[in-house]
Amino acid sequence: MQIKANTVVSLNYSMFNMEGQLIDQNREPIVYLHGDYDNILPAVEASLEGKQAGDKVSVLLQPEDGFGDVIPEFVREEDISAFPPDIEVGMMFETRDPETEETMQFRVLSIDAGVVKLDGNHPLAGMTIRFDTEVLEVRAATDEEVVHGHAHGVGGHHH
Repeated sequence: MQIKANTVVSLNYSMFNMEGQLIDQNREPIVYLHGDYDNILPAVEASLEGKQAGDKVSVLLQPEDGFGDVIPEFVREEDISAFPPDIEVGMMFETRDPETEETMQFRVLSIDAGVVKLDGNHPLAGMTIRFDTEVLEVRAATDEEVVHGHAHGVGGHHH
């Protein structure tokens, strides 16, 4: 079966930076509902259209097609008193904008002289990435999966 709208796709992936270093890969196959449901990066989804089990696809993702450009306004400095005493570089914090109710995650970049430097950009923002995939399985989505907009069952979403 070929990948098309309203098929459930199971795949393995590896992501590499432009120096060829592995930066991420799945441990268990990922399963997603294909067809503009925002379940996978759009450029990756487009490259998988028409493929079938056993096919391998490699996509070069520019920042705008992957994890976005670095937004300088997302890098902030805050007084250390706003954080728990066990704060460490690399920790993640979630905040909610009181006006928009939008949540945002920040990563601690540094702690120096009572000031915590935070970054709300995705860790891969600004990077060109090679995204390699191997299609493991393709099946027709159930009516319920289409209505819910995601895959169910083994490897998919569980309610």
